[in-house]
Amino acid sequence: MIIFNLSNLLRKSFGNIYTRLSNPTTAVLEERLASLEGGRGSTCTASGHSAQMVALLPLMSPGSRIVASNKLYGGSITQLGGTFKKFGWHCTFVDADSIDEVRVAAREPGVKAIFAESLANPGGVVTDIAALSEAAREAKIPLVIDNTLATPYLCRPIEHGADIVVHSTTKFLSGHGNAMGGAVVDSGNFDWFTPENSLSSDGGPIGAKFPSLGEPEPGYHGLTFYETFGDLAYTTYCHAVGLRDLGPVS
Repeated sequence: MIIFNLSNLLRKSFGNIYTRLSNPTTAVLEERLASLEGGRGSTCTASGHSAQMVALLPLMSPGSRIVASNKLYGGSITQLGGTFKKFGWHCTFVDADSIDEVRVAAREPGVKAIFAESLANPGGVVTDIAALSEAAREAKIPLVIDNTLATPYLCRPIEHGADIVVHSTTKFLSGHGNAMGGAVVDSGNFDWFTPENSLSSDGGPIGAKFPSLGEPEPGYHGLTFYETFGDLAYTTYCHAVGLRDLGPVS
């Protein structure tokens, strides 16, 4: 299995030009986390909450919405349902055990992802990841799973259909809680050039459903991440834009 290493990618032309984008020490951790989760690439961040922010940045735009389980860590409920409103990001909380409720919410205009925890904190509620994945596929949106409580030792969400996995590495992955961190692991399986459902007057699709990945990026001279990096588009964006501009470096 090929594990993504932004350091190697950059080194082909100009090396590690700035440690906020890529760091050879952090890259070792990113490679190992991607391998543990069975993912294509990984992005390490300063905390679990910053991992969730970086994970959603490539997906969301002002006015976008996420469908999230109502059985989440309390801080995540506050972040998704409250603080992210300042970005113009909105959240619909649903009972993730009711797949019909999830399906209805996921079909609403502007929804860009489904979010849940593999084991909800607190309570240890077990999430049916495969069922949520099916609902996400129907809506043509990615499934994001917080695997903090379970860790890849107990559960590998990508094997059950998750597209993106996030962690607070502060907790069970580190095992001691004395080093804060977070991680975003991409499966590499989602087609980021999914067109919007709305049609133009000539019947063609209006742009990409995820323009950050499927349309030209002004900050990189019009480069399109999906066309340039393929199944590494999401992880590359998390590094090249998420870490660069938001700054939550591990």
